[in-house]
Amino acid sequence: MITRISAEFETPELAETAIGRIKKSASIRSANMVYNKTSDEAVKLRNGTMWTLLPTAVTSYNYYTALIERPAMENVIPEPERRRNTTVYIMCDDENIDNVKSILNALGGLNIRIRQ
Repeated sequence: MITRISAEFETPELAETAIGRIKKSASIRSANMVYNKTSDEAVKLRNGTMWTLLPTAVTSYNYYTALIERPAMENVIPEPERRRNTTVYIMCDDENIDNVKSILNALGGLNIRIRQ
């Protein structure tokens, strides 16, 4: 019989490591991971710079633009969109449940659930 095992990880990198280890150690049918991709934007903002263009007009015919530079911060993106929690779904046969579960647990998987 085929069983679906799900586990949550704190980052997509930890989930990818777990999937790679499971593929090497156990025979599985499929492995997928789901995470919030907008959280990647927050990671990119960490050490960057934000530029703001302020168009202003002295008269209706002459325009000039002011440029403001400031350090970028992650908190520009709201907290729920910054979360990098990742859910991994593994489809395997019943013989491999214990092996997959132990690997997920060893690599930091949380809320491991088995659905048959």
